[in-house]
Amino acid sequence: VEKYRPQALSELVSHRDILSTVQRFISEDRLPHLLLYGPPGTGKTSTILACARQLYREREFGSMVLELNASDDRGIDIVRGPILSFASTRTIFKKGFKLVILDEADAMTQDAQNALRRVIEKFTENTRFCLICNYLSKIIPALQSRCTRFRFGPLTPELMVPRLQHVIQEEGVDVTEDGMKALVTLSSGDMRRALNILQSTSMAFGKVTEENVYTCTGHPLKADIANILDWMLNQDFSTAYRKITELKALKGLALQDILTEIHLFVHRGGNGVWLWVVLERSNLPLALTECFLLSTVDFPPSIRMQLLIKLADIEYRLAAGTSEKIQLSSLIAAFQVTRDLVVAEA
Repeated sequence: VEKYRPQALSELVSHRDILSTVQRFISEDRLPHLLLYGPPGTGKTSTILACARQLYREREFGSMVLELNASDDRGIDIVRGPILSFASTRTIFKKGFKLVILDEADAMTQDAQNALRRVIEKFTENTRFCLICNYLSKIIPALQSRCTRFRFGPLTPELMVPRLQHVIQEEGVDVTEDGMKALVTLSSGDMRRALNILQSTSMAFGKVTEENVYTCTGHPLKADIANILDWMLNQDFSTAYRKITELKALKGLALQDILTEIHLFVHRGGNGVWLWVVLERSNLPLALTECFLLSTVDFPPSIRMQLLIKLADIEYRLAAGTSEKIQLSSLIAAFQVTRDLVVAEA
C-alpha cells in the first residue's frame, strides 16, 4: 500500500474535480484551510501529501510541514503546545506558509477542536491547516466553517481497475478476470483494501481467482449463497436448517455476512436460484407428482417488501448480540413464509 502510494497530484486516479481545484489554489498561491472527508482508502492523505511535496522541496519538508496522526496524542495540550508554537513561528529564509496536517481529525477531543479554532484564525497569515477525517459530523461546526470542504467518495470500478492492473503488472501477480471483479466488489471503493486483499490472496494462494479472494477474506462464495437460498425456498424447514448449519460450520461463515449477501440477491433479483412448487394432481398417482418451475427470486413487489423488512429486523437483532441459531431459524422462516405467499398468489 505504501509502495504504490501516489507521490504527485498527477498520479492520483480519482476525484479529478477536487484535484484540479486544489491545483489551481496552489498555482495561484491562495491555498485555503482544507477539510478532506470521506470513507477510508479514497485518497485523502495521498492528496494532501502530494500537495505538500509540490509546495516544498525535500529539504524544506521537515521545517515547513507538521503532520500529526491519530496515533499521536492530540489533546488540548498538544494544540496549545507544539501546534501553537509551530504555527506561530515564521520562516526566515522562505516566504510562503507552513502546513499543518491533522490526519484522523475526528479522533480529536472536543476541547482540542475548540482550542484549535482560535489557532487557525490567529495564524492564517503564515500557516495553513488541513484536517482529514472519515466522519464530518465529528468535526465541530466552528472548524468546518473555517475550512474549504472536499468530500472524497468511494472510488468507482473504472478508476480502480487500471490502478490495480498497474500494481499487478509491476508485481507480476497472476490474476484472473473474475478475481479482479471480486477484488473490486469486496473492496467497495476502498483502494487500500483492494491492494491488501490482492496482496494477501496472492501470498496465500499464488493465483488470484474469485474463489481464492472470497476464501481469503472469509466472505461467503456466491455459489454458497445460491445453495442457501435454494435450501430455504425448496426444502422443508428442518432440512434447510440442518444444511445451512453444516455449511456455516464447514466454511466458518457468520450469519451477518450470509444475511448481507442474501439481501443483495433479494434486492436485485437473483439469477439461477429457482423456486420449485410441488403440485399434486388429484387425477394422477402420487408417484407422478411433479415439481414445477415457478420463478427465480424475482418476488412480486409487495412480497419482496415484506421479506426485506424481515431481513432488516434480523440484522438489527444480530447487531444487538442475540443468538445466531434463533436468528437463522427466523431467516429460514421468513423465506418459507414468502414461498407460501408466492405459491398462494400463483
